[in-house]
Amino acid sequence: MTLQGKVALVTGAGSGIGRATAVRLARDGAAVVALGHSQDSADDVAAEIRRAGGTALPVAADVGDAAAVREVYARVERELGRLDVVVANAGVNGVWAPLEELEPQEWQATLATNLTGTFLTVRYAVPLLVRQGGAVVVVSSMNGTRTFTTAGASAYSTSKAGQVAFARMAAVELGPRGVRVNTVCPGAIDTDIMDNTEVRGTQDLGVPAEYPQGQIPLTGEESGSSAQVADVIAFLVSDGASHVTGTEVFVDGGQSLVA
Repeated sequence: MTLQGKVALVTGAGSGIGRATAVRLARDGAAVVALGHSQDSADDVAAEIRRAGGTALPVAADVGDAAAVREVYARVERELGRLDVVVANAGVNGVWAPLEELEPQEWQATLATNLTGTFLTVRYAVPLLVRQGGAVVVVSSMNGTRTFTTAGASAYSTSKAGQVAFARMAAVELGPRGVRVNTVCPGAIDTDIMDNTEVRGTQDLGVPAEYPQGQIPLTGEESGSSAQVADVIAFLVSDGASHVTGTEVFVDGGQSLVA
């Protein structure tokens, strides 16, 4: 699955799935635009890529800021001259709370990053992608798409469902212009996203469930890894998936089938 001579942009590249994906695509030969929320995080993953002999352009932007995203792509065009792959990965869990306690600004903040950020990431990439064709992967979740068991995560789950609908619409619209759009829906993955999650008053929400053998059929209690998600993304943006578009791939060890 070579990406030699191609340019790939990965949002949320500073950690977790985004970092693993940036490193993997660089290993497959792509020049990687590592977009982090901070310049320090982008520089860090770029340094890792360069140490392994790859090419990286570290940039920082808030994916929910249209002007900032537009400027990133202007820089990509100036410095690299093309764009072949976009991985819209940047996202937050936001606030998990009962509906009557979730503040409007908390709802808006989650959707601004996860859903509007995905739209802006893809929208401003289109003029570059359609020049030679390319591939987009949106990183969604099993939450809001196949499972609805995370108590209080209404904003998060709504944003993830919206990403799937957006990706399907984009696949239909951009297919005739040579651009494929797919979605990955991870389950429990060993990342640090929970470190920035605010959980309030959810202990009595939802319906309790017990999984005596563990809630992940493939691995029991063991979460998947960011590298395993990156492997699937690498396939979806490669020529090996040249006839795959508008679909979701669940990278969850079967978790969403029983959770």
